[in-house]
Amino acid sequence: MGERDADFVLRYLAEVEALAEEVMAGRQQIVDLDQKRNQNREALTALSKEVDATDQELLDEEIAKLREELKVKVNNLLEAQGKPELKGYNLKPLNTEEMLFMRKVVEG
Repeated sequence: MGERDADFVLRYLAEVEALAEEVMAGRQQIVDLDQKRNQNREALTALSKEVDATDQELLDEEIAKLREELKVKVNNLLEAQGKPELKGYNLKPLNTEEMLFMRKVVEG
């Protein structure tokens, strides 16, 4: 293997490692915010209206944003590794309104 090939392999490995680190960092941010959100949810239950529900909404929005960014990072990593994009990875959970509709349909 020539020096040029070795340089290419090293650059490739560095790029894949950097992308993998971005994915890991994104996942950790989601875990950390999710823990905080769960703590807030517990506080909301325990303290009823004494805890600001707006903070909970902001955390929900931030987690959703980070999850979307993580999908892009994972796909970038897979692309750099020459792997196909994940199938079904872009699915989103039903919101409250959609869940209520589905219950009505199922229950008849």
